[in-house]
Amino acid sequence: MPFHVRVEDSGHEFECQDGETVLNAALRAGYAFPYSCKTGTCASCRGRVVEGRIDYPEGWPQAITGEESGGGLALFCQAVPETDLVVAVREVEAVRGIRTHVLPARVESRERLSHDVMRVMLKLPRTPPLDYLAGQYMDVLLPGGRRRAFSIANPPDHVRELEMHIRYVAGGDFTEWVFGELPKRAVLRLEGPLGTFFVREDSGRDMLMMAGGTGFAPLKAMIEGLLAKGLERPLHLYWGARREEDLYMAELPARWTEEHDHIDFTPVLSEPDSRWHGRTGFVHEALLADHPELSAFDVYMSGPPAMIDAARHAFIERHGLPEGQLFYDSFEFSPDSKAKRKLVGSEG
Repeated sequence: MPFHVRVEDSGHEFECQDGETVLNAALRAGYAFPYSCKTGTCASCRGRVVEGRIDYPEGWPQAITGEESGGGLALFCQAVPETDLVVAVREVEAVRGIRTHVLPARVESRERLSHDVMRVMLKLPRTPPLDYLAGQYMDVLLPGGRRRAFSIANPPDHVRELEMHIRYVAGGDFTEWVFGELPKRAVLRLEGPLGTFFVREDSGRDMLMMAGGTGFAPLKAMIEGLLAKGLERPLHLYWGARREEDLYMAELPARWTEEHDHIDFTPVLSEPDSRWHGRTGFVHEALLADHPELSAFDVYMSGPPAMIDAARHAFIERHGLPEGQLFYDSFEFSPDSKAKRKLVGSEG
């Protein structure tokens, strides 16, 4: 039987069908709950169960502890109601009016940006027009109900063309195809835009942005979108990778810093060779070395779950960042399955 869900602050109400997650039911009803990975690894969808009971039928999510759950916190991308619910969650009104489409996209070009990153440019049809916010992502729909999620790497000022940065994953059917046999003018089926990762332009705070690997893709879209609008809030981009060649577009943020006084860029390598004379170590630790007190900043970060999890706890618990000033997108490699997941480096 369906269960009734009410959002405490807004009063929004919707029904959850048997076995349906709270997040999917909210999105189906047109309410903009926050989310990113949809797998329970990033905690973007975290909220509080004020009344009622939930269960996690797919197993205990990685991004929540038993202690947090005992205090009422829940990950709504995995939580299925066992009773009627009252929940508290920070709805994201800016994406509420953006419609999700299923549409074809034609491959216009491929460009190898590094040994394991390919830039793919996709041409969209004229109708329906794709309205999205810089930082959101698209799902590529594959046979058998499989999906692969990729961040849009360009801002929405050229809405008929999408840029995606795809990292090669050994043994991954889709990335093997992209790096091998994908022909020009091949047609992919996409669904989107998806996610609630975008710049909150109503804030006047300085921004810190942090990418891990190909998590650079959505941040690139955000920064280029801000520049196109003439918005000059100070921002400092940190980009972490293993080796220098993994900073596959480092010349672009370097150029931003030369052309715009309000932008700073710091690359950070965890496994540098002897030729590297820049910052080393974990990228979030480099950010904290420069900015140990974070309460005055908005922080945007995208990359692998381990980076997101380590940084989220450090930033909030030890360095004064209010949770409402942290926005992130977690990339996770997905095996060939029907689960909707974001790929490490494949959406970026």
